[in-house]
Amino acid sequence: MSFRMNGVRRAVLGAAVLALTLVASCGGSSQIKRFMPTRLIVFGDESSLLDDSASAGNARKYSVNATVSTTDPTLLCLSNGIWVQVLASYYGFVFKECNPAAAPITALMHAGQGAKVADIAAQVGQINGFVGTDLVTVLAGANDILDQYKRFPGVGEAQLTAELEASGAALASQVNAIANAGGKVLIATVPDLGLTPYALAQKADPANADTDRAALLTRLTARFNARLRATIFNDGRRIGLLLSDELIQTIAKFPANYGFANVIAAACLDTAPLPTCTTSNLQPAMGDVAAASALSWLWADATHLSPGAHRSLGGLAATRATNNPF
Repeated sequence: MSFRMNGVRRAVLGAAVLALTLVASCGGSSQIKRFMPTRLIVFGDESSLLDDSASAGNARKYSVNATVSTTDPTLLCLSNGIWVQVLASYYGFVFKECNPAAAPITALMHAGQGAKVADIAAQVGQINGFVGTDLVTVLAGANDILDQYKRFPGVGEAQLTAELEASGAALASQVNAIANAGGKVLIATVPDLGLTPYALAQKADPANADTDRAALLTRLTARFNARLRATIFNDGRRIGLLLSDELIQTIAKFPANYGFANVIAAACLDTAPLPTCTTSNLQPAMGDVAAASALSWLWADATHLSPGAHRSLGGLAATRATNNPF
């Protein structure tokens, strides 16, 4: 498996040991028991989706898909993993969408392409109850934000913001319901859509001279995330918060520190829309811009993260799941 999780494992285990040491040094009478989930359940939009409808057991991802070679287009589902695959790999969980012959299946995929906040309830309804050793991931809201943005300027920013705040609260309610039912939830904020290639193109379009469209998308994302964060349970025991927005903002500001060479352009060619994009369909070198890379470019297409970005988010998720006192 090619997720390069050794570094993540060392960092996570080191943090766990440190936490136990601190408890002991403060006179604690008992150690924190490390949370060990027995299954992973994934809800959300295409950013968390393994889609094997076209090839059972060898799913495509809404990112840059790996292939055997430049001459052999056979997909390698276990390579260039999305963030939930990185998390699953850490715990040794198996998705049937990438492991057709493996048993038992310990990771359940319920995310859907194009899913919005209103779709999460139906996804959750597919699970016949949660138990205390279920690790649940939720990432949704990007499609809601983009749809609301497209109503501008016919609908003013204040109304768009109000509707997105309501959507953020609705998603938090779903997360709280999962936690109340016994699941341990990792909820990810929506990455800052104002930093996407789509936002930068919207900003540069002369037809959009009314306002800085990238800044508008950043504000809309921030308001959705703020209401989401304010509404989820904050008792520190049942829900772990992944600040995807802050992660992407930091990478965009200090790309070299995270191993990224390009944080403003889409790696995939326009002729290979997701999920058909593979490592054979990336932008060639142009002038001073080096050829695109699945791991060192932040964005796969105009709005979706690259495998390199997913690896960063997956590492954050593994760390949060281990350190959160579930």
